[in-house]
Amino acid sequence: MINTWTTHQISNQFDEKQDYNLFSTDQVLQEILTRYGSQDQAALAELGQVAGSAEYYQYADQANQHPPILHAFDARGRRKDFIEFHPAWHRWMALNRNYALHAHPFLVQQPKAAWVDWAARFYLSGQVECGSLCPTAMTLGSIPLLQREPELWEKIGTQLLSTEYDECDVPISQKKSIWLGMGMTEKQGGSDVRANQTLAKPVAIAGRGHAYLLTGHKWFFSAPMCDAHLVVAQTEQDGLACFFVPRWLEDGSKNAIQVQRLKNKVGNRSNSSSEVEFKEAWGIMVGEVGRGIPTIIEMANYTRLTCSVGSSAMLRQALVQCLAYTRQRKAFGKHLSEQPLMQAVLVDVALETEAAVQLSFHLAHCYEQDNALSVAWKRIMTPAAKFWICKRAVELSGEMMEVFGGNGYVDAGIMARIFKEAPVNTIWEGSGNVMCLDVLRAIQREPESMQVLLQSFADASHQQPLLKTELQQLLQLFQQTPEQLQFMARSLVSRLVILAQASLLQQYAPAFIAEAFIQSRYQAFHGRVVGMLEIQPSDVNRILERVLAL
Repeated sequence: MINTWTTHQISNQFDEKQDYNLFSTDQVLQEILTRYGSQDQAALAELGQVAGSAEYYQYADQANQHPPILHAFDARGRRKDFIEFHPAWHRWMALNRNYALHAHPFLVQQPKAAWVDWAARFYLSGQVECGSLCPTAMTLGSIPLLQREPELWEKIGTQLLSTEYDECDVPISQKKSIWLGMGMTEKQGGSDVRANQTLAKPVAIAGRGHAYLLTGHKWFFSAPMCDAHLVVAQTEQDGLACFFVPRWLEDGSKNAIQVQRLKNKVGNRSNSSSEVEFKEAWGIMVGEVGRGIPTIIEMANYTRLTCSVGSSAMLRQALVQCLAYTRQRKAFGKHLSEQPLMQAVLVDVALETEAAVQLSFHLAHCYEQDNALSVAWKRIMTPAAKFWICKRAVELSGEMMEVFGGNGYVDAGIMARIFKEAPVNTIWEGSGNVMCLDVLRAIQREPESMQVLLQSFADASHQQPLLKTELQQLLQLFQQTPEQLQFMARSLVSRLVILAQASLLQQYAPAFIAEAFIQSRYQAFHGRVVGMLEIQPSDVNRILERVLAL
């Protein structure tokens, strides 16, 4: 007689990987840190152990399953605009704060590898919980701007740099640490910030460092629970300016910022994004009069770097989950990881992921240098990398979710969360088209930077015929008219990034990685779907073992 209850026994099903050290299992990351002279690997190993623990995977799941709740009024109808978060959110925010994801480059005494060590922190945390990276990234980007405002920095600098988490919603003077957000986007303008209509009028004296009252509306106000925001608004006579706008005033009263609603986003569920109205909200002008866009764009350059690192983190985590799963699950008599067609998919994603990581970390390294080549990387490759890596994360997260079959499409695990999270980085801080236009503007304004950049690619690839040919073709294409360049911008920027990735791999990765990437991206018919590549069978295991050695 058949025991009918055996139908409920679970076999050949495996949970997503957790409770492992994100740092010690990442060979590529350790090689990168050694190359750039990191002195911080012990702390990174600690963070990797905590962030990779089952406990923090659970916190990440809880924070995203229980999104923030807006309490606009108290019981008697008084406006309070308090945003309630699940305790799991505060666990992640505290972890990020304790490991200085928001300020590490500005805290260390020795600048060498400061930005690389920061990128490692951001990369490790972002593999498990991405929403908490939003206020972390904006706070990071605000620090260099506010350090140039002596009077304001004297009041808030200590709280900005602090590594002690403080979740209390009270005036800045009463807090141990604070977070900064930003407010640029308005419904009538979107990416066209020059169309902003929010108006700032001086309380008394006009100009930098003086108080204004802001009236208007922001369609997207990132992380409204932050203690203050950098806001772009029109002045009556001097054009756009940037303002530091706190949630609370120094006398203990609430600033006139009303949260109209929280956005019901596709992903990024743990983090709050909002629509707000300013009703003569008090703020201080930061930066030069009439230079609101350049001021806020300086902050955006840092947050665009965080998008590249954060998307690389998603790629890494999804790849690890796929490899761990396929090494356990069997189909047609073999583990999935032993099936040739699955190997083609995994190898292709592994190559793409390492290329993204190498590019993101080299870009971070350039943020601690002032030579001509590093400046060219920052100005040209920051928007280029943000465009390409974030776009690829969207596509590849879908491919990797497919590896899990129907289980991947169930909204109860990290694969579905990554799939829904990935698009936010393509949109936030400038859409793909905006990034490509920024690359073209950087090249047109400073053509010498492009020459320095391309010469570095030529030096790195002089022994690789495929890369030499691609470089020559790109040089010719960049000679077109501005209209032609804009029409082809996505293609040009994509090719520029792939060339940069190939050059970095040629210099720093094992030969079997660099060769597989270059051959698959330039010689084989590649790019329509993942897994369309030709590769030596002997290299398959070496590439996959490099991802996650068990």
